[in-house]
Amino acid sequence: MPLNRKQVEDLETLRAFVHPLRNRLLGALRIDGPATASELARRFGESSGATSYHLRQLARYGFVEDDGEQPSRRERRWRASHELTSWDTADFVGEPAGRSALRVLARQRVGWIVDQLQRWYAEQKDWPRSWISAAQDSDLVLRLRPEDLAALGGQMWELVSRYADQQRSPDDPEAERVVVYLHAFPTKNVVL
Repeated sequence: MPLNRKQVEDLETLRAFVHPLRNRLLGALRIDGPATASELARRFGESSGATSYHLRQLARYGFVEDDGEQPSRRERRWRASHELTSWDTADFVGEPAGRSALRVLARQRVGWIVDQLQRWYAEQKDWPRSWISAAQDSDLVLRLRPEDLAALGGQMWELVSRYADQQRSPDDPEAERVVVYLHAFPTKNVVL
């Protein structure tokens, strides 16, 4: 079963997604599960008014929705509507506003990836040998055509989806969260 994804197809929705706090709120709901605006406000050091507003904006664009279980009539619990968000960069790169939104998104994503990698490198010594040995950290330069790259990406997503479907329970004492990054793009020069 493929991962449940939201496909962003218009600039207004991309802009809603790109907002830094909204992106963090959506990520928290995807990773940690449903939460109220107040819970998210405490987590991110924001006011509950700000998180509530941004959650409503995310709901407006279909990124989040009411959770099935509500703690009370006073507080609204939100959940992510999809497991991941996708977009075709080619849909937005042709116009200045699209390029601007993509630049903001790229800065956020690169910053998050660098933070996660630096945290992993710093904490490796604290992990059991089995986790250190199982972790993957490599790169490879291939010579492909666009259709080859598209096929490679499709096969990588199929593989990741199989593991997403059989995720371990949060109660499994041997299971940990695993971050997977998939980057495959053309380049004129490989800088080493």
